[in-house]
Amino acid sequence: MPFEELKPKVTEITSNSITSREKKLLEICELLKNSIDYYNWVGFYFRNGQKEELILGPYVGAPTDHTVIPFGKGICGQVAVSNKNFVVPDVAAQDNYIACSFTVKSEIVVPLFVNGKNIGQIDIDSHVLNPFNEKDERFLEFVNQEISKLF
Repeated sequence: MPFEELKPKVTEITSNSITSREKKLLEICELLKNSIDYYNWVGFYFRNGQKEELILGPYVGAPTDHTVIPFGKGICGQVAVSNKNFVVPDVAAQDNYIACSFTVKSEIVVPLFVNGKNIGQIDIDSHVLNPFNEKDERFLEFVNQEISKLF
């Protein structure tokens, strides 16, 4: 499904006044994974209070042992420090990569800002080499803008 068709669905999920924030985040993960064929794992990591670490939030896809990630470690930890999108076309070529599964070939991580502060990120793994482009980045920035309204 094209990104433009997904945008109103994301807004519909975040605008639902009855559903809890955790459930909304999970619904967004499910929507993205089920709608974009190369999104094989979709999840959120959030800063753990004042600690310089990320805690795994809602996600869909294969289970992961990486429930806590120190700032600076792996792609997610690097985004927590840089505050910038990180697209990894080939995870095998990354020195500071935390391997989740041998099936993961590429990753994209986009930070989530609330009032200008990086509180977490959306993390997407793909079983395909180099599938992510600028359209994915802009779409995921939109998703995070919508999610930021929940905080």
